[in-house]
Amino acid sequence: MLLRAFILTISSIFVSSQVNAQEVLSLQSALETAVHNYGTIKAKESYRLSSQESVELAKRQALPNLNFSVQQDYGTVNGQNGPLYGFGGYGVASSGLPLPEQNWNASFGALYLANVNWEFFSFGKAKQRVKVAEFKTQRDSKDLSDEIFQHKVKVAAAYINVLAAKKLKLSYERNVGRTDTIRRIVEVKERNGLVPGVDLSLAKADYANAMITYIKSKDNEQEQENKLAQLLGIPSQKFLLDSTILKRTPTEFPSETASEIKNHPVLSFYKSRIEVSEQEKQLLKTQYYPSFSMIGIIQSRASGFGNGYAQDQNDFSSSYWDGIKPTRSNYLIGVGVSWNFTQTFRLSKEISAQDYTTQGLQHEYDLAEQQIKAQLDLSENKWNNAFSVYEQVPIQLKSANDAYIQRSVLYKNGLTDLVDLSQTIYALVRAETDRDIAISNVWNALLLKAAALGDFTVFEKEL
Repeated sequence: MLLRAFILTISSIFVSSQVNAQEVLSLQSALETAVHNYGTIKAKESYRLSSQESVELAKRQALPNLNFSVQQDYGTVNGQNGPLYGFGGYGVASSGLPLPEQNWNASFGALYLANVNWEFFSFGKAKQRVKVAEFKTQRDSKDLSDEIFQHKVKVAAAYINVLAAKKLKLSYERNVGRTDTIRRIVEVKERNGLVPGVDLSLAKADYANAMITYIKSKDNEQEQENKLAQLLGIPSQKFLLDSTILKRTPTEFPSETASEIKNHPVLSFYKSRIEVSEQEKQLLKTQYYPSFSMIGIIQSRASGFGNGYAQDQNDFSSSYWDGIKPTRSNYLIGVGVSWNFTQTFRLSKEISAQDYTTQGLQHEYDLAEQQIKAQLDLSENKWNNAFSVYEQVPIQLKSANDAYIQRSVLYKNGLTDLVDLSQTIYALVRAETDRDIAISNVWNALLLKAAALGDFTVFEKEL
């Protein structure tokens, strides 16, 4: 017995040192870790940055197109009267006299080209493209805010669940100790012939049942810790949490009504989707109108064929430098208008389809608002019920504990039977677990209220 006591003492000291060495993870630290690590949040942050770049892209699309082209070629210039269509871009743009017969005189040639094309007026198409991109950026920003808010609620709920699971495990562990003590007492009495053997069987059954319940509570604790680790974006591990939150209750419960939820992150995100759809409809409407463009071109050409080549087919040079030296230049400036008239018939259906999309998004918004209002009402009921239960817990716990002490003393003195004592043990462990659950339900009710209001500070300020 002394050796066993020594081993237990050393083990408790080792475990205690391990616990002290492990850093306590506060709820605030857990929230910060989750926001920084969770994959969905990081993904939506990338989408938001992508939308920001799209705004700059839409602005730069209004810039004029400026093209430079240089080509240097070597080939013949046989010409021929007749039509020609460069199907698929494979036609050869050789120019020359339609001579009576084929010849293979070849020289170098070159083309130098600068081209500017600017759609300077398009009835607001460019500005509307920028507005659509900006509204998409706002949508993705609100989507990110909504994701962060909802994830904080999930992390807080998981944190409270882990704390509750740990407290339940401790309660069931104490119950194992109680049933083990009773079992040992019954064993002694049974050996001395003071109680029948059935009492020992019943005591062993109670102890086994307590151990099974305790093991299940450990399994539940490990499951809750695994869920919390997933939400934090870290490997699964055993957590040492700040349990002080379950030693007190929130000081107040907000009394906001359903009319004050218009700024809820979920509703803000849904509203931004509707706004994007409306802006896309406006962009489609700009396609009804034509576009005005300005063009400017300057080009220089070079050729190894001389200007007398029509009369003298020997008037050409095969020299590379002679073929690429510019000798003729042209410029062109102009204003043009383009309008795809038949596009107007297609646009009417595109706009109609966009209207239906907007209607669908509005219906989703209405449903989300309805669900949030229902959640707001539910949170009020949860809070009232949780506090009512919490107020009854001390009475239940004291009565159950007094009954257990009384029955255990009576049993030790042979004044009651084991069945009577077992009933008080069941009542005590039920009272202890009700106490552990009651306080966590109060905090969960407050968290539900914060989720319904869309304001996490309602919960956070009570920490």
